[in-house]
Amino acid sequence: MDTQHLQAFVAIAENGSFSAAGERLHLTQPAISKRIALLEEQIKAKLFDRVGRQVVLTQAGNLLLHKATNILNEVTATKRAIADLRGNVSGKLSIATSHHLGLHYLPPYLREFSTSYPEVKLDLHFLDSEHAYDEILQGRFDIAIITLALEQDARINSNILWRDQLQFVAAPTHPLAALANIQLADLSPHQAIMPDTNTYTTRLIKELFDQQGQSLDITMVTNHLDTIKMMLSIGLGWGVLPSSIIDNQLRVLDVNCPPISRSLGCIYHNQRSLNNAASAFVNLLKQKLVA
Repeated sequence: MDTQHLQAFVAIAENGSFSAAGERLHLTQPAISKRIALLEEQIKAKLFDRVGRQVVLTQAGNLLLHKATNILNEVTATKRAIADLRGNVSGKLSIATSHHLGLHYLPPYLREFSTSYPEVKLDLHFLDSEHAYDEILQGRFDIAIITLALEQDARINSNILWRDQLQFVAAPTHPLAALANIQLADLSPHQAIMPDTNTYTTRLIKELFDQQGQSLDITMVTNHLDTIKMMLSIGLGWGVLPSSIIDNQLRVLDVNCPPISRSLGCIYHNQRSLNNAASAFVNLLKQKLVA
C-alpha cells in the first residue's frame, strides 16, 4: 500500500471530512479524493460512507484504520532510525506546545537550538496542552512542551522543566481587590474567567473549591491566558494566572489558601524512540533549566 494513500485515509478518518484532511496534508480536495479512490481500488473495498455532510468509516474502513496508523508510525520510526545511524542532528523535529509556553518560555531555547543545529527543520504546532497530550499518545509529534497532566498515562515519559506559580488576580478596580484575607467563599459570588473546565489548570482550581464545598462561577471561558489577562484587567471578573505574566494591570488578591502551582514540562511516547534532533532538544532544555 502507498503510504501517501494511507496518510490521506487516516487524515479523513480523524478529521471527518475530505476538505479538512486536505488542509491538514496541504492538498486539494480532488487530490485527496483521488488517493482514496486508488486505495479503495487496491483493497477492493469501500472505506467511507457519506452521511449528510460528513463521512463515516465503513466496516472495512474501521478495520484498516488501526492497521494504517501502525504502518505509518512504523515507516516514520524506520526513517528516523536510519537517519540517526549517521549520528547527525538533522531532519524534522515536530513539537507540539501550548500558546503560553510557546510564547513565554520556549523562544530563547528554540533560537539557541536552531543556531546550534541549522540542519534541523523545526515543525512547531500550537495546541492546548490536553490536545497535545493526546497527539503524543497517537504518535503524531516527536515531543510536546505543555502543562503536565494531573494523572500521567503509563505510556508517556514526562520531564518537569518549570514550576508555574499561580495567583488569584483581578483588576485594581474590582471589588475583591480592596479586601484582605479573602476566603474562597468570598470569591464564589463573583464571576470567574478561566480556561475550559477540562484543562489541567482549571481542574486544579475546581478541586480546591470542591474541597471547601464552594461553587465556582465560570461564565467566560478561553484557553489563551493572554486573553484572560486582558479581560481581567478591564474588570470583567477574577481569575488565576501564572506569576510570570502578571503586571501592574492586575492586583494579586489576598486569598487565604495554600500556594498553587502547576508543572510544565516535556513529554514523549515511551514506545517512540527519540530521534537525534528530539534528543538534542530535550537535553538542551534539561541542561538549561532547573525544575
